[in-house]
Amino acid sequence: ASAAQAERTVVPMGRAVGIKLFSDGVLVVGLADVPGQEGSAAPAKTCGLKQGDIITHINDTQVDTIEQVREVLQDLEGDKMSIRAMRGDKQVQFTAQAVPCDDGTYKLGAWIRDSMAGIGTMTFYDPSTGLFGALGHGVTDSDTGMLLPLGDGAVMDATVKAVKRGNAGEPGELKGSFNLTEDMGVLYANTDRGVFGTMDGCGLADGDPVPVAQPGEVHAGAAVILSNVKEDAVEAYDIEITRVLGSADTQNLLLQVTDDRLIEATGGIVQGMSGSPILQDGKLVGAVTHVMINDPQKGYGILIENMLDAADAGEQA
Repeated sequence: ASAAQAERTVVPMGRAVGIKLFSDGVLVVGLADVPGQEGSAAPAKTCGLKQGDIITHINDTQVDTIEQVREVLQDLEGDKMSIRAMRGDKQVQFTAQAVPCDDGTYKLGAWIRDSMAGIGTMTFYDPSTGLFGALGHGVTDSDTGMLLPLGDGAVMDATVKAVKRGNAGEPGELKGSFNLTEDMGVLYANTDRGVFGTMDGCGLADGDPVPVAQPGEVHAGAAVILSNVKEDAVEAYDIEITRVLGSADTQNLLLQVTDDRLIEATGGIVQGMSGSPILQDGKLVGAVTHVMINDPQKGYGILIENMLDAADAGEQA
């Protein structure tokens, strides 16, 4: 860590927020047969597209939304077209023809996704730069498990309305409503260590800044998490850090919820609590990232140093 990080202080948040992402390109989440006028065909599959590919261009038109893809297919009326896509970090190219359907539309036979939204927890806010981080892991597509490539995105004010309690084998979740009328901050990175963005002043950040823990300072023992599991109230709950694993990118800390109030409210760690800041010895040490499927009172956390490294690496140029 740099000397600057050695002195770094941030405001630990723990506030539930709505997170929405719009993709850079469109993600292929599945392939299907199209019942065309001349029998069934599967142009996307036949041309070589695969689940997980991110379509960026059809001919010379850049496509970022499902609507844009539909419009291009209609305009081409089944003519041959060139499809450019990203597969991992390689660019791939295909030639395909959309199939005319009975309803007058032209289809490729690809299920595609262009955006995602959900509830998560903001981990920290840095008043000196406007930087914030949330989740402690990336926003991934539910069908492919891939990180959604970020075109743009935002966080919104959210209120937790209900909790689906976590049970062994069945993770719980926070259910909430978003304020869709205004964005609190804009996202610039969706990484496997969290989503990051900036905002001008944070009305929610009324806490005091605390020091960021240095590598090696986090230890097994008592800690607290800040979480928002009802309405918009952030509370501190007792946990135990049972092990510091250190190595893996996002599963650095083994956690056990020990606070009866949290266990009563949620059963332990539930979806939506990802990003809840972990404090130990007066310092921000990390964020909650995952629940153990077979025991909702246990989960994993990421070390704050790994989250901040990802935030700085993705900083907007």
